[in-house]
Amino acid sequence: MIKLVATDIDGTLVKESSPNITDVQVELFRKLTDQGIRVVAASGRQYGSVSKVFAPVDRKLYYIVENGAHILYGSETIHKVVMQRSDVEGIMADIRAHYDQGCHVVASTADGCFLESKDEDFIRLMTEGYRNEVTLINDVLSQDSDFLKLAVYRKGSIQEIGENILIPKWKDKVKATMAGAEWVDFMDASVDKGNALKILMEHLSIDPAESMAFGDNDNDIGLLRAAGESYAVANATPGAIEAAAHTCPPYWEDGVSGVLRTLIEQS
Repeated sequence: MIKLVATDIDGTLVKESSPNITDVQVELFRKLTDQGIRVVAASGRQYGSVSKVFAPVDRKLYYIVENGAHILYGSETIHKVVMQRSDVEGIMADIRAHYDQGCHVVASTADGCFLESKDEDFIRLMTEGYRNEVTLINDVLSQDSDFLKLAVYRKGSIQEIGENILIPKWKDKVKATMAGAEWVDFMDASVDKGNALKILMEHLSIDPAESMAFGDNDNDIGLLRAAGESYAVANATPGAIEAAAHTCPPYWEDGVSGVLRTLIEQS
Protein backbone atom coordinates (compact mmCIF):
# COMPACT_ATOMS: atom_id res chain seq x y z
CA MET A 1 0.00 0.00 0.00
CA ILE A 2 1.39 3.40 -1.01
CA LYS A 3 1.61 5.83 1.92
CA LEU A 4 3.80 8.54 0.35
CA VAL A 5 4.00 10.14 -3.11
CA ALA A 6 7.01 12.31 -4.00
CA THR A 7 7.19 14.24 -7.25
CA ASP A 8 9.50 16.60 -9.02
CA ILE A 9 7.92 19.70 -10.60
CA ASP A 10 9.81 21.09 -13.61
CA GLY A 11 9.67 18.78 -16.61
CA THR A 12 7.69 16.22 -14.60
CA LEU A 13 4.42 17.89 -13.66
CA VAL A 14 4.71 21.03 -15.79
CA LYS A 15 7.01 22.85 -18.20
CA GLU A 16 10.29 24.15 -16.76
CA SER A 17 9.90 27.37 -14.71
CA SER A 18 6.09 27.25 -14.70
CA PRO A 19 4.66 29.27 -11.80
CA ASN A 20 1.75 26.87 -11.20
CA ILE A 21 0.68 23.25 -11.44
CA THR A 22 -2.60 22.45 -13.20
CA ASP A 23 -6.08 22.45 -11.65
CA VAL A 24 -6.30 18.71 -12.33
CA GLN A 25 -3.07 18.10 -10.42
CA VAL A 26 -4.23 20.31 -7.53
CA GLU A 27 -7.39 18.23 -7.13
CA LEU A 28 -5.48 14.94 -7.28
CA PHE A 29 -3.03 16.05 -4.58
CA ARG A 30 -5.97 17.10 -2.41
CA LYS A 31 -7.52 13.66 -2.80
CA LEU A 32 -4.24 11.94 -1.95
CA THR A 33 -3.81 13.90 1.27
CA ASP A 34 -7.47 13.38 2.18
CA GLN A 35 -6.86 9.62 1.87
CA GLY A 36 -3.95 9.90 4.31
CA ILE A 37 -1.21 9.62 1.67
CA ARG A 38 1.68 11.99 2.32
CA VAL A 39 2.43 14.28 -0.65
CA VAL A 40 6.04 15.40 -1.05
CA ALA A 41 7.08 18.12 -3.50
CA ALA A 42 10.68 17.17 -4.37
CA SER A 43 12.37 19.91 -6.37
CA GLY A 44 15.61 21.66 -7.10
CA ARG A 45 13.72 24.89 -6.47
CA GLN A 46 13.77 26.69 -3.13
CA TYR A 47 11.02 26.41 -0.54
CA GLY A 48 9.57 29.86 -1.25
CA SER A 49 8.94 28.91 -4.87
CA VAL A 50 7.63 25.38 -4.28
CA SER A 51 5.28 26.39 -1.47
CA LYS A 52 3.67 28.94 -3.81
CA VAL A 53 3.31 26.36 -6.58
CA PHE A 54 1.48 23.98 -4.25
CA ALA A 55 -0.47 26.61 -2.28
CA PRO A 56 -3.74 25.90 -4.20
CA VAL A 57 -3.70 22.32 -2.85
CA ASP A 58 -4.59 23.94 0.49
CA ARG A 59 -3.24 21.04 2.52
CA LYS A 60 -0.13 20.78 4.72
CA LEU A 61 2.49 19.09 2.57
CA TYR A 62 6.07 17.86 2.86
CA TYR A 63 8.86 19.52 0.87
CA ILE A 64 12.21 18.25 -0.33
CA VAL A 65 13.77 21.35 -1.87
CA GLU A 66 17.17 22.53 -3.06
CA ASN A 67 17.64 18.99 -4.47
CA GLY A 68 17.40 17.54 -0.97
CA ALA A 69 19.41 20.06 1.03
CA HIS A 70 16.26 21.24 2.82
CA ILE A 71 13.37 19.07 4.09
CA LEU A 72 10.25 20.66 5.56
CA TYR A 73 6.74 19.88 6.73
CA GLY A 74 4.72 22.95 5.94
CA SER A 75 7.15 25.75 6.86
CA GLU A 76 8.83 23.72 9.63
CA THR A 77 12.35 22.50 8.88
CA ILE A 78 12.95 18.79 9.46
CA HIS A 79 16.51 18.64 8.09
CA LYS A 80 18.96 20.83 6.18
CA VAL A 81 22.53 20.56 4.90
CA VAL A 82 24.72 23.60 4.23
CA MET A 83 27.69 23.86 1.89
CA GLN A 84 31.25 24.36 3.08
CA ARG A 85 32.35 27.97 2.68
CA SER A 86 35.52 26.99 0.82
CA ASP A 87 33.46 25.10 -1.77
CA VAL A 88 31.10 28.07 -2.19
CA GLU A 89 34.05 30.38 -2.80
CA GLY A 90 35.66 28.07 -5.35
CA ILE A 91 32.47 27.36 -7.27
CA MET A 92 31.56 31.05 -7.34
CA ALA A 93 34.93 31.84 -8.92
CA ASP A 94 34.31 29.27 -11.65
CA ILE A 95 30.75 30.44 -12.30
CA ARG A 96 31.83 34.07 -12.54
CA ALA A 97 34.36 33.06 -15.18
CA HIS A 98 31.40 32.20 -17.41
CA TYR A 99 29.34 35.35 -16.86
CA ASP A 100 30.50 36.64 -20.24
CA GLN A 101 28.89 33.57 -21.84
CA GLY A 102 25.47 34.40 -20.47
CA CYS A 103 25.66 32.50 -17.19
CA HIS A 104 23.98 33.68 -13.97
CA VAL A 105 24.21 32.41 -10.39
CA VAL A 106 21.49 31.74 -7.82
CA ALA A 107 22.86 31.35 -4.29
CA SER A 108 20.22 29.74 -2.07
CA THR A 109 19.75 29.89 1.69
CA ALA A 110 16.91 28.50 3.80
CA ASP A 111 15.16 31.88 3.59
CA GLY A 112 15.58 32.80 -0.08
CA CYS A 113 18.27 33.43 -2.65
CA PHE A 114 20.83 36.00 -3.73
CA LEU A 115 21.41 37.10 -7.34
CA GLU A 116 24.43 39.00 -8.62
CA SER A 117 22.88 39.50 -12.04
CA LYS A 118 21.56 42.78 -13.44
CA ASP A 119 19.95 41.03 -16.42
CA GLU A 120 16.27 41.99 -16.35
CA ASP A 121 15.08 38.87 -18.17
CA PHE A 122 16.86 36.59 -15.71
CA ILE A 123 15.62 38.53 -12.71
CA ARG A 124 12.08 38.35 -14.10
CA LEU A 125 12.45 34.59 -14.60
CA MET A 126 13.44 34.14 -10.96
CA THR A 127 10.82 36.48 -9.49
CA GLU A 128 7.85 35.90 -11.81
CA GLY A 129 8.55 32.45 -13.30
CA TYR A 130 9.98 30.55 -10.33
CA ARG A 131 8.54 33.08 -7.85
CA ASN A 132 11.62 32.85 -5.65
CA GLU A 133 12.31 35.07 -2.64
CA VAL A 134 15.07 37.15 -4.25
CA THR A 135 17.64 39.62 -2.94
CA LEU A 136 19.77 41.47 -5.51
CA ILE A 137 23.36 42.09 -4.41
CA ASN A 138 26.72 42.87 -5.96
CA ASP A 139 28.68 40.07 -4.29
CA VAL A 140 27.28 36.77 -3.01
CA LEU A 141 30.44 36.17 -1.02
CA SER A 142 29.90 39.36 0.98
CA GLN A 143 27.02 37.60 2.74
CA ASP A 144 27.65 35.78 6.00
CA SER A 145 25.04 33.14 5.15
CA ASP A 146 24.65 29.39 5.22
CA PHE A 147 24.28 28.43 1.57
CA LEU A 148 22.30 25.30 0.72
CA LYS A 149 22.85 25.37 -3.03
CA LEU A 150 24.55 27.26 -5.84
CA ALA A 151 22.85 27.05 -9.22
CA VAL A 152 24.16 28.39 -12.50
CA TYR A 153 21.76 29.24 -15.33
CA ARG A 154 22.30 29.85 -19.02
CA LYS A 155 19.35 30.55 -21.29
CA GLY A 156 18.83 27.91 -23.98
CA SER A 157 21.43 25.42 -22.77
CA ILE A 158 24.26 25.16 -20.28
CA GLN A 159 25.01 21.56 -21.19
CA GLU A 160 28.42 22.14 -22.80
CA ILE A 161 29.72 24.26 -19.92
CA GLY A 162 28.10 22.06 -17.29
CA GLU A 163 29.01 18.60 -18.56
CA ASN A 164 32.45 19.47 -19.95
CA ILE A 165 33.78 22.00 -17.44
CA LEU A 166 31.90 22.63 -14.20
CA ILE A 167 30.66 19.16 -13.28
CA PRO A 168 33.93 17.32 -14.06
CA LYS A 169 35.87 19.82 -11.95
CA TRP A 170 33.59 19.65 -8.89
CA LYS A 171 31.95 16.22 -8.96
CA ASP A 172 34.49 14.67 -6.56
CA LYS A 173 34.18 17.52 -4.02
CA VAL A 174 30.47 18.35 -3.97
CA LYS A 175 27.24 17.10 -5.51
CA ALA A 176 27.24 18.61 -9.01
CA THR A 177 24.44 17.75 -11.40
CA MET A 178 22.52 18.88 -14.44
CA ALA A 179 19.06 20.05 -13.33
CA GLY A 180 17.50 20.66 -16.73
CA ALA A 181 18.94 21.89 -20.01
CA GLU A 182 19.60 25.37 -18.60
CA TRP A 183 20.76 24.62 -15.05
CA VAL A 184 23.70 23.10 -13.17
CA ASP A 185 23.28 22.67 -9.40
CA PHE A 186 25.93 22.38 -6.68
CA MET A 187 25.25 21.18 -3.12
CA ASP A 188 27.15 19.48 -0.31
CA ALA A 189 28.40 16.05 -1.37
CA SER A 190 25.86 14.31 0.88
CA VAL A 191 22.87 16.03 -0.69
CA ASP A 192 20.57 14.12 -3.00
CA LYS A 193 16.80 13.94 -3.42
CA GLY A 194 17.04 10.21 -2.78
CA ASN A 195 18.95 10.68 0.49
CA ALA A 196 16.39 13.27 1.54
CA LEU A 197 13.53 10.90 0.75
CA LYS A 198 15.18 8.21 2.88
CA ILE A 199 15.54 10.66 5.78
CA LEU A 200 11.90 11.70 5.44
CA MET A 201 10.63 8.11 5.22
CA GLU A 202 12.59 7.19 8.35
CA HIS A 203 11.16 10.28 10.07
CA LEU A 204 7.63 9.16 9.13
CA SER A 205 8.25 5.41 9.75
CA ILE A 206 7.36 4.63 6.14
CA ASP A 207 8.97 1.68 4.39
CA PRO A 208 10.46 2.36 0.93
CA ALA A 209 8.04 -0.22 -0.52
CA GLU A 210 5.22 2.11 0.58
CA SER A 211 6.49 5.05 -1.47
CA MET A 212 6.06 6.26 -5.05
CA ALA A 213 8.16 8.87 -6.89
CA PHE A 214 8.10 10.75 -10.20
CA GLY A 215 10.94 12.54 -12.00
CA ASP A 216 12.47 13.58 -15.29
CA ASN A 217 16.07 14.69 -14.85
CA ASP A 218 19.46 13.56 -13.57
CA ASN A 219 18.85 15.29 -10.23
CA ASP A 220 15.85 12.95 -9.80
CA ILE A 221 17.82 9.71 -10.19
CA GLY A 222 18.37 9.25 -6.45
CA LEU A 223 14.70 9.99 -5.76
CA LEU A 224 13.56 7.40 -8.29
CA ARG A 225 15.92 4.77 -6.92
CA ALA A 226 14.92 5.40 -3.30
CA ALA A 227 11.19 4.86 -3.86
CA GLY A 228 9.54 1.47 -4.01
CA GLU A 229 7.47 2.48 -7.04
CA SER A 230 9.00 4.97 -9.45
CA TYR A 231 8.01 6.59 -12.74
CA ALA A 232 10.05 8.62 -15.18
CA VAL A 233 8.00 10.73 -17.57
CA ALA A 234 8.62 9.89 -21.23
CA ASN A 235 10.48 13.18 -21.77
CA ALA A 236 13.01 12.28 -19.06
CA THR A 237 16.77 11.99 -19.50
CA PRO A 238 18.17 8.52 -20.25
CA GLY A 239 19.60 8.35 -16.73
CA ALA A 240 16.25 9.05 -15.10
CA ILE A 241 14.46 6.54 -17.31
CA GLU A 242 17.03 3.87 -16.44
CA ALA A 243 16.67 4.61 -12.71
CA ALA A 244 12.87 4.34 -12.71
CA ALA A 245 10.90 1.12 -12.52
CA HIS A 246 8.27 2.46 -14.94
CA THR A 247 7.61 5.24 -17.43
CA CYS A 248 4.48 7.32 -17.95
CA PRO A 249 3.47 9.86 -20.61
CA PRO A 250 5.35 13.21 -20.77
CA TYR A 251 4.42 16.28 -18.76
CA TRP A 252 2.57 17.86 -21.69
CA GLU A 253 0.22 14.86 -21.62
CA ASP A 254 0.04 15.02 -17.81
CA GLY A 255 1.33 11.48 -17.44
CA VAL A 256 1.75 11.79 -13.67
CA SER A 257 -1.96 12.52 -13.21
CA GLY A 258 -2.90 9.29 -14.96
CA VAL A 259 -0.82 7.26 -12.51
CA LEU A 260 -2.20 9.19 -9.54
CA ARG A 261 -5.80 8.60 -10.63
CA THR A 262 -5.17 4.86 -10.63
CA LEU A 263 -3.51 5.06 -7.20
CA ILE A 264 -6.48 6.99 -5.78
CA GLU A 265 -8.96 4.49 -7.21
CA GLN A 266 -7.04 1.59 -5.68
CA SER A 267 -6.53 3.16 -2.25
